[in-house]
Amino acid sequence: MKIILLSFTRSEEIYIIDGVTNFEKRIKKYNSFDTKILKATAASNAKEQLKAEAKLLEPYFTSDTIVILLDENGKQFTSKKFSDFIQSKMNTGKKNLVFVIGGAFGFSDEVKKKANDLISLSLLTFPHQLAKLIFCEQLYRALTILKGEKYHHQ
Repeated sequence: MKIILLSFTRSEEIYIIDGVTNFEKRIKKYNSFDTKILKATAASNAKEQLKAEAKLLEPYFTSDTIVILLDENGKQFTSKKFSDFIQSKMNTGKKNLVFVIGGAFGFSDEVKKKANDLISLSLLTFPHQLAKLIFCEQLYRALTILKGEKYHHQ
């Protein structure tokens, strides 16, 4: 199963770019992984922006893809439970597991209804760039837990 992380904002801070690149390399030792930035045309208001972003996500809502939104109101996990969650999705036999970091206004209700799950990284609020780095680290951690490696101490 290929894991894909989609976002609508480009990382600009060097420490974020370096951190994400580092974890991308680590993740790829365990599983196929790709990050993509979707570029929605700037809209005049939040409703139009959400509509434009929903249109860009549409191709990912297919029968062979599981779409998980990173949303502040989503389920929360410990690192171990997140690894179990990843394993359960991998066991479905689907081709792709897609995680999405929303734009500045989050996700439209339409997109939330189409998604297979919503998860939250924390009760805290993070800038989108930092959420991308945190997600990549947690995905790497989950994969090492699944392999029984010593990265995660419990």
